[in-house]
Amino acid sequence: MRRLPLLLLALALFAPLPASSQEPQPLQPAFPDPRNALFVSVEWLAQHLRDPNLVLLHVGDPAAYPAAHIPGARLVNLADISVGDRTGRGLALEMPGADTLRARLAALGIADSSRVVVYYGKDWVSPTTRVHLTLAWAGLGDNASILDGGMDAWTAAGHPTTTELPTPAIGALSPLRVRNFVVDAAYVQSMIGRPGVSIVDARDTAFYNGSRSGGSPSAPHRAGHIAGARSVPFSTLTDASLRVKSPAELAAAFAAAGVGPRDVIIGYCHIGQQATAMLTAARALGHRVLLYDGSFQDWSARTELPVETGPAKPRHD
Repeated sequence: MRRLPLLLLALALFAPLPASSQEPQPLQPAFPDPRNALFVSVEWLAQHLRDPNLVLLHVGDPAAYPAAHIPGARLVNLADISVGDRTGRGLALEMPGADTLRARLAALGIADSSRVVVYYGKDWVSPTTRVHLTLAWAGLGDNASILDGGMDAWTAAGHPTTTELPTPAIGALSPLRVRNFVVDAAYVQSMIGRPGVSIVDARDTAFYNGSRSGGSPSAPHRAGHIAGARSVPFSTLTDASLRVKSPAELAAAFAAAGVGPRDVIIGYCHIGQQATAMLTAARALGHRVLLYDGSFQDWSARTELPVETGPAKPRHD
């Protein structure tokens, strides 16, 4: 009988709130196949390339985009869908306010009826997942996908690219219904050691264990990782052709890091970009996810917050 209050507490913690709530809530996986909701194949895109409601976004080197992109694709930069320094702490990559983001997405041609596909040119995987996760934050995630394998997969399948630039169009986009799965340092600190929650560092292992430190010469980060965090480097979750690894391979990677198969994952990296690639892989496995947008740039600057070096410590859930 004493377990019932704990169960009710857990259900209250992770139950979805009404759309008007501003409290952060984990982004839920799609049902019944979370992976299928996140990605489209080259074959699917070839069949739907001329659909009137398709909005195709190219994420890559702006200098390379005019020379080769998938027909109809519009170039999108991270600056188009993010802001910096909203908190006054010098943070580099943050979610915009809802009205600002709505205007920017409409300027990319996104409307209420749009089916959005985002793809990476060359190896720009984590900027692409950042764009895609921003669409989910904007409440548009049910109609937004990533092209698995990016433009290289498109050309490898024999499909053409173009130099023709699409005609700019403004989308008719209603006020956003934001899905707030972004958390701050205080929230992350409150979740350290919480059963059923994994704080996951998506940076390369050298940054996690403290043998390298991030930041800049003028504002270096502390060496190490958030106390209690697991390590799942974002770069290990795609194969040699930059396709997302199989469910079995992804599950093995998260399990090896000490992440439980039903854990809510709070993701972070240097500034909130690489973490989105890791969180996309976690979502493909059915995990509920939250993004620490300030990431280690923010945590490191708060010197009162705990940082550890070395390999991950065993969990004792």
